[in-house]
Amino acid sequence: MLQIRIHGRGGQGVVTAAEMLSIAAFEEGRHAQAFPSFGSERTGAPVVAFCRIDDQPIQIREPILAPDVLIIQDATLLHQVDVFQGLKPEGYVLINSRRPLEELGLEEITERFRRERLITLSATDIALKHLGRPLPNAVLLGGFAALTGLVGLDGVTHAIEHKFRGEIVRRNIAAATEAYEAVAGAAPPGAPVAGASQEATE
Repeated sequence: MLQIRIHGRGGQGVVTAAEMLSIAAFEEGRHAQAFPSFGSERTGAPVVAFCRIDDQPIQIREPILAPDVLIIQDATLLHQVDVFQGLKPEGYVLINSRRPLEELGLEEITERFRRERLITLSATDIALKHLGRPLPNAVLLGGFAALTGLVGLDGVTHAIEHKFRGEIVRRNIAAATEAYEAVAGAAPPGAPVAGASQEATE
C-alpha cells in the first residue's frame, strides 16, 4: 500500500489535492481513498490530508503516520510542524519552494533520505503563471507524477477534468503538465526546478 501525506495551509487546496490524487489512481485501475485530518481549515491554518493507493480494497481509514510520500504545499511549515515525522527511509518528498533544499535548512533530511527522491518545485510560480492565483495543488500533482512514477500525467489530467469545470480545467492541466516536464528533466537531485531564481523566497 502506498501512503501519501499532504501538508499545507487552509486555502491552498490541500484536501482537493488528496482527492484528485485518489481519482488519478482510480482512473489507472487501482483502489484509493482520500480524507483530511480533523481540525481547523480556516485560511492560513496548517492543514493535513491523506491519500492511500493500493491494488487491493483499502479497509483502514486512520491518519497516515508512516508515509511513503510527503507533499509540502507551503514551505513555511518546514520549521513549524514536524512534517517529516514517520517518513519511510525510501520515501519521496516534494516541496513547494523556489529555493534548493540546502537553503531551506534541510541538510539533516538530505542525509537521512535518498537525495534523488527529495526535490523542490516552484509550484506557486507555475500556478500564478497559468491560473493567476497561488493555488499549487494541481501543479504539485504533476510534479508528484514525474518524481515518483506512481501515477501518470494522464491520470492527473483526468482528475483535474473530474474536479473542475470550464476554462480552469485547461489552465490547471497546463500548469500540471509544466510541472511534470520540469521535474522529469530536473538535475541534479535536490535542486529547485521550474521558475527558480536567485533572489526568491518560499
